[in-house]
Amino acid sequence: MTGDDDRARMDPRVLRTRGLLQEALLALAKEKAFTEITVADVADRATVNRSTFYQHYPDTDTLLADALDAQAAQFGLDAGRIDPESPPDQPPPTLVLYAALAAQHLDLYREALGPHGSLVAVNRLHERVRRLVVDSMRQNGTTPVYRDIPEEVFAAGVAGTVIAVFTAWVQLDPLPPPEDVARWAWSLVVGRTVAVTAVDRPA
Repeated sequence: MTGDDDRARMDPRVLRTRGLLQEALLALAKEKAFTEITVADVADRATVNRSTFYQHYPDTDTLLADALDAQAAQFGLDAGRIDPESPPDQPPPTLVLYAALAAQHLDLYREALGPHGSLVAVNRLHERVRRLVVDSMRQNGTTPVYRDIPEEVFAAGVAGTVIAVFTAWVQLDPLPPPEDVARWAWSLVVGRTVAVTAVDRPA
């Protein structure tokens, strides 16, 4: 897995090549189904040879996971932009932006998150949302309503809920607006954490 910290430490030349491969995959996904895209297709579109592809990725599934994760990072899926006090009908703008991104690449997200999709990509997205939940709780001083649930377990549950909502949403036809799915996901999340009081905080 390539996390944000790993990217920051990576050689710029490696980042550039991986960026080219990711852009090539996203461009190809607008032309044909992801399952039909081969390593040779990606290499040709990125103007690199196949051996270069394999120096960076073992397969197109891992490349897809990196591409979708990079999109999530680019569009601000980070804890600093989330206000846990936002009401259910006012989801964080970052969640709306990410939903809009998924709508722009609808066919790819339908395939990636569908029943025969990419487990690697789904797991990567789950990990990003899980980290987002943990970071948000720590920054905003919130804790699970049910205090006996460990923070990491709670965060995994919330991440699973958000991804499940997005997965169901991208399969709908016609597709409801991004604002709708952001609101649906947020309404299932809020109310499941409470502010930590001074008494509750560890000394």
